[in-house]
Amino acid sequence: MEYNFRELEPRWQNYWREKGIYHVKNECERPHYYVLDMFPYPSGAGLHVGHPLGYIASDIYARYKRLRGYNVLHPMGYDAYGLPAEQYAIQTGQHPAITTEKNIARYREQLDKIGFCYDWDREVRTCDPQYYKWTQWTFIQLFNHYYDTTLDKARPIVELVKRIEAGEWTEGLTKSWSTMSEAERQEYLMNYRLAYLADIPVNWCPQLGTVLANDEVVNGVSVRGGYPVERKLMRQWSLRITAYAQRLVDGLDSATG
Repeated sequence: MEYNFRELEPRWQNYWREKGIYHVKNECERPHYYVLDMFPYPSGAGLHVGHPLGYIASDIYARYKRLRGYNVLHPMGYDAYGLPAEQYAIQTGQHPAITTEKNIARYREQLDKIGFCYDWDREVRTCDPQYYKWTQWTFIQLFNHYYDTTLDKARPIVELVKRIEAGEWTEGLTKSWSTMSEAERQEYLMNYRLAYLADIPVNWCPQLGTVLANDEVVNGVSVRGGYPVERKLMRQWSLRITAYAQRLVDGLDSATG
């Protein structure tokens, strides 16, 4: 019998959507399982072969775990913020909010046609204020905490200040805390905050007006636009992830043991 995809696929996709087949509840007696895909940047070109290449594999596994009795959370979202959206807006002369919304609609249509088992109620858009308010909140928490190696966890920076004032902490101090100016104190605390400012070598692209990651530079020019990139020492925000190095290693042992 001939497979009439034009009739069968839209019918079942509508059924899945109307019945909420892939909707996931937080409260569930079944064991939970989380399958997370890489969120694509919604460009005007639509999906390319590299997107479904990975998504199909994770979708198969999500379905397998669901059939094995798991409460599977399998969301999808869009990495819709930053340089790509900015450059596309400049090139096309359109506001990024308009082009991004249009591109997301196209991606959603294409993803639905493939028939992935996403819970679209959990959709994430990184350009949505309801999303990035939490990334901003997270950054503030990192800025206001340091890593206590004795307790092996992050603690409020105000606790470190109290330890310094009580004379319990003298690491790296070259002068008395009481004689230091506010600027000197803040510069000292930068050595311990989990989010901190430091002068570090970066890939600076004057034409794009931003710092680029190593994989965004090929043969001395930017991947996007082909603009010259120079190695430069600049004041940048960094995250002190290495403070967690040993804890992460120990966590791997406990997770596998």
